[in-house]
Amino acid sequence: MTGTTERAGLTILAVDDDPVIRTLIRAILTQADDPAIRGALLREAGTLGEARRILEGEPIDLLLLDVHLPDGLGLDLAAELQRLPGDRPAIVALTASVLPADQQAALNAGCDAFLAKPYPATALISVCSELANQRARALAARSSEPR
Repeated sequence: MTGTTERAGLTILAVDDDPVIRTLIRAILTQADDPAIRGALLREAGTLGEARRILEGEPIDLLLLDVHLPDGLGLDLAAELQRLPGDRPAIVALTASVLPADQQAALNAGCDAFLAKPYPATALISVCSELANQRARALAARSSEPR
């Protein structure tokens, strides 16, 4: 992903190999109190390959990333995105592992936040809102810089 594109709304990519989890994420986000989260365009992927194709083809603001996927580790994708030039999505690692070392590994890979499964709906909404607001402020600050 390179550069930024002016567009209305937030785009979220949920990457999880379990369709039930993706359905749960969709239900949580569409019921959020935050209108930016509730109205976000939600894209979904079940594998790293699908996620990479989506990320290459369209701008994503927020990536909800399962750590263990059938074709690899979500943290590898997070690290790849961290190394790319230009804008990258905010990344939330989602995993059943609650060990502090796993949380630190996610942050070291470039994730902006970490949620341990099962997480409360309010926690998912809160972290999405916080990261979306941080991203919007950063993009606004960059667009107001003299060129």
